[in-house]
Amino acid sequence: MAKARRKAQDKGAGTSATGAHRARLAPDRGLLGLAGAGVLLTAYLLFVHLAGGSALFCSEGAGCDIVQESRWANLFGLPVTLWGLGLYALIAVVAATGRTPATRWKRAASLSLLGLLVSVYLTSIGWFVLEAICGWCLLSLALVTAIFVYCLVRRPAQTPASGWPRWLGTHAIVLGPMLALIGAAQAGWLSPPVDPRLEALAVHLKDSGALYYGAFWCPNCQKQRRLFGRAEEALPYVECSPNGRTGAAAFECASQGIESFPTWVIRGERHLGLLTPDELARLSRFRQWNAPAGEKVK
Repeated sequence: MAKARRKAQDKGAGTSATGAHRARLAPDRGLLGLAGAGVLLTAYLLFVHLAGGSALFCSEGAGCDIVQESRWANLFGLPVTLWGLGLYALIAVVAATGRTPATRWKRAASLSLLGLLVSVYLTSIGWFVLEAICGWCLLSLALVTAIFVYCLVRRPAQTPASGWPRWLGTHAIVLGPMLALIGAAQAGWLSPPVDPRLEALAVHLKDSGALYYGAFWCPNCQKQRRLFGRAEEALPYVECSPNGRTGAAAFECASQGIESFPTWVIRGERHLGLLTPDELARLSRFRQWNAPAGEKVK
C-alpha cells in the first residue's frame, strides 16, 4: 500500500511538473524577432501618417506617397498601418506565450496567412490600380512572408492535425469572405448613403458648366472625391490619365494646359488644389447650399 501510494504521488508530481513545463513554454525567438520588426515598421509608418508627414525615401508624388494617401490606405475608418501594427503585435504575443508548440504554431500560421493575403491584395492594388510601388509596403510584405515561411519550416510534427487540405479549406472559408469584405469597404460599397446636399451641389456644378480635372493616381484627387462620398459620381470629372500614370494625357487636359491636379474651372476661372464643398458652393454661387433644410432657393 505504501509503495502504491508513493507511486501515485510520484506520478502526480510528474504530471504537475509536465503541466508546469508546458505552461513555461519558452518564447520562439525567431518568430518574436520577425514580429517585433513588423511592429517597429508599422509603428513608424503610423506615426508618420498621424503626424501628416512623409516617410523616409518617400517624397511627394512618389509611389509610396500615392499609395499611402489613397483610399486603400484606410480600412473601416482606421489607417491600414494601425491594423498591421495590431497584427504584428498579436503574432509577437503568440510567439512569447502558448502552452504547446502545436497551439502556438496554429495561431501564428493563421495570423501570418491572413497578413500575407491582405498584404498581397494591397500590393496588387498599388501596382495594378494606382500604378505605384511603395517600398515600405514591399518591406512589410517581405516581413509577413518571412513569418509565414518561418511557421511552415518550423512547424511541429503532426501539424496541422487535420491535414493540409482541410486546414487550407477551413482558412479559405473564413478568409475568403473577410477579404471580400475588406475589398467592398475600400471600394466604398459600405459607405453611408448619398448625402442629398452634396449630390445637389455636384449636380449644380455640372449644370453650371464647371469642370474638375484630375487623375486616378493623384492623392488630393482621391481626397476630393471622398469629400463628396457617394455623390462623387455626379461630379463633372475629367480623367487626365486615361492611358496610365506615365501615359499620354487626355486631349481635354492637354488642350487646356492642365498640369496639376486637381484643377477646377468654375465660371471661367481656374482654381488649383483641393476645394471643400463650402468653397465650391461659394465659387459656383450655389445659393441653395446655405438654405434651411427642405427649402428651395430660386
